[in-house]
Amino acid sequence: MFEHDKDLTSLTTFGIPAKASLFAEYSSEKELLKISRTDEFINNEVLHIGGGSNLLFVNDFNGLVLHSAIRGIERYDKNGETAYAIAGAGVKWTDFVEWCIESGLAGVENLAGIPGEVGAAPVQNVGAYGVEAKDVIFSVKCFDTVTRETKTFKNEECNFGYRDSRFKHEWKGRYIVLQVSFKLTPSTLAANLEYGPLKALESKLGHTPSIREVADEVVAIRNTKLPDPAVTGSAGSFFKNPVVSRYFYEEEMLAVNPDVPCYYVDEHRVKIPAGWLIEHSGLKGLRIGGAMVYPHQCLVIANSGNASASDVTRLADRIIDTVRRKMGITLHPEVNFIDTSMEITILGSGTSKGVPEVGCACKLCRSPYVKDKRLRASALVKTHGMDILIDVSPDFREQALKNGIYQLDAALITHSHYDHMGGIDDLRPFCAEGDFPIYLKEDVLLDLKRRLDYCFREQRYPGVPGFATREVADMPFFINGLKIIPISVMHGKLPILGYRIGDFAYITDAKTLPDEELGKLEGLKVLVVNALRPRKHFAHMSFDEAVEFIGKIKPEEAYLTHFNHEAGFHHDLESKFGPHIHPCYDGLKIRIL
Repeated sequence: MFEHDKDLTSLTTFGIPAKASLFAEYSSEKELLKISRTDEFINNEVLHIGGGSNLLFVNDFNGLVLHSAIRGIERYDKNGETAYAIAGAGVKWTDFVEWCIESGLAGVENLAGIPGEVGAAPVQNVGAYGVEAKDVIFSVKCFDTVTRETKTFKNEECNFGYRDSRFKHEWKGRYIVLQVSFKLTPSTLAANLEYGPLKALESKLGHTPSIREVADEVVAIRNTKLPDPAVTGSAGSFFKNPVVSRYFYEEEMLAVNPDVPCYYVDEHRVKIPAGWLIEHSGLKGLRIGGAMVYPHQCLVIANSGNASASDVTRLADRIIDTVRRKMGITLHPEVNFIDTSMEITILGSGTSKGVPEVGCACKLCRSPYVKDKRLRASALVKTHGMDILIDVSPDFREQALKNGIYQLDAALITHSHYDHMGGIDDLRPFCAEGDFPIYLKEDVLLDLKRRLDYCFREQRYPGVPGFATREVADMPFFINGLKIIPISVMHGKLPILGYRIGDFAYITDAKTLPDEELGKLEGLKVLVVNALRPRKHFAHMSFDEAVEFIGKIKPEEAYLTHFNHEAGFHHDLESKFGPHIHPCYDGLKIRIL
């Protein structure tokens, strides 16, 4: 059932070498159910891949990779005006489009030539030449990896957006697509000719193009712009087209270059073509190792034949940095970075008053040493190509500027005390393309809505941040496929949360943990936990209590945070707790491979 040390190179369109510790392919829902009950599935990180057209394995995957071999296409006609095509998730997308054309079904001809499999269509909301998958998807049948049941979602439940859906966010990692039902039109005439080159096709032919003629034209256009994955590896469009304020576009960008193209999103925002930004930043054809900016379409990073994942990531970083400096815009990858390594940055290591405390003249508060300056507690976790913030302290603006935070994918909130969520309004720069995801308990959400009611009104003032709030309960949840385990913690008498992400756990403001929660912390490589001061406190662990707690959990390495000014000087703390317990300081980076 399982293959070990599986070579994944041929399963991605980038063609960059990578291996998976475990690999399994299934050809039916029954086989997937059987796999989901195995120790290999339960005890490993699980990644489901399709045609591999939107993936970059940054390193070997230390977990289980699944792939669907559910194939077959069925057709059901309804009253002569509508036909439903139901395709297995493992059907190649190009084969599905060809089947529709051969069957005289219009609706997907504009999507010809897109690499990948049918199962990716609702996940990515694939689109091209004036048509998106959401325009033709009727429903999506999925396997729920939590309940091990089958569930079918209607189109409107999937929250389709530009190259986006719920399958890329809160549903990723939980639901595996089994089949997709498409609502099509029995016709041999093309359904959508609004895209520029297709309008020209109608004029050139002198008649309304057939679905075959449109598909052939689309493939011909794609071949002039995009590399053939069979010859030159790539993941297609590497970056999303950025959305910026209309003011920034009209007052700053056009003032420097009046030829900057845009598409108006609404009266306040515009979308800029990322390929144009890359090309006009002087990056066309740029190479790092075997990775290059594809000369015919700068939105593509191509594998010239011997690229490593490091080459691609370094080139992507160079592109992002150069475009930011020259154009004032931060590009965000559309490609999924599969990277099980982790980097944690301690943005703040102080307690609610911070250090130095206002008005205090103690020796520590007067210390000139930078590691004795402690902003309010929070952390940034980088993994799987995502940047996840844990708590948004009142010092977040300063923390973001000091640490060069240009993008965030989500925020995890531990509790509603002001020193842990007082900076939420400063997340507004990350709301430009839509509501920013925040994960929090129900009581914390109610408190947030009370404090920042202007962010939750039906008609918000322009520029006010918007949040996609996700309520956290006792069950694990997923952020873009990354499994997050909430840890119930007692902050005195107040129940709050800590979080486990892979081999890392972050717990702050804890006094005690219920015994039943300790099992969630087994096998940690890194634990960050609060240790307020040497003296005991009614709601926080003291130094001795934190050390005792670490002894129960037995992580490979532990870090203490949430210090007040009684904790003392950092250089004294460095040798206080033993070789595997370290004091945090602002800006500390912890890496887990």
